[in-house]
Amino acid sequence: MAALLAAPLLGAPLSGFAGDIAPREGWVVKDTAKPYATLLEDLRAAIRDNKMGLVTEAGPTEAARKRGVEIPGNRVLGVYRNDFAVRALEATRAGMIEAPIRFYVTENPDGTATLSYKTPGFVFAPYADEGGAALAAVASELDAIFAAIAAQAVQ
Repeated sequence: MAALLAAPLLGAPLSGFAGDIAPREGWVVKDTAKPYATLLEDLRAAIRDNKMGLVTEAGPTEAARKRGVEIPGNRVLGVYRNDFAVRALEATRAGMIEAPIRFYVTENPDGTATLSYKTPGFVFAPYADEGGAALAAVASELDAIFAAIAAQAVQ
């Protein structure tokens, strides 16, 4: 019975999934003409080139495919570096729950990909009172680095 219910999903088109990522407060959303796999490769290279660490990577696409379910490419890459972690911890212990800060690569129905991320300044904003100027400095430096990574990745 379950197989009969799941069968229509196996060939479901990508259009059955949530739409494009809309701009929202604190987010940067960059549409590209690049295919999903190319944008992922270019993002990884940009992270390395900007001397940041790729510390986590997760997404449901490959696991779903192994189960026979096709979904659009969808990957989250967590990026950070130890010197920023130490400085952020000195400013606010609670704020470190936000690390690593993530980039989000999504595949669009037309085969192109979108790069999105929350700016580090936005991510750390809830901790501004306790983190003070030290956390603001970390967030500002990370804002510039994340912008550089994104700009390079989408070129």
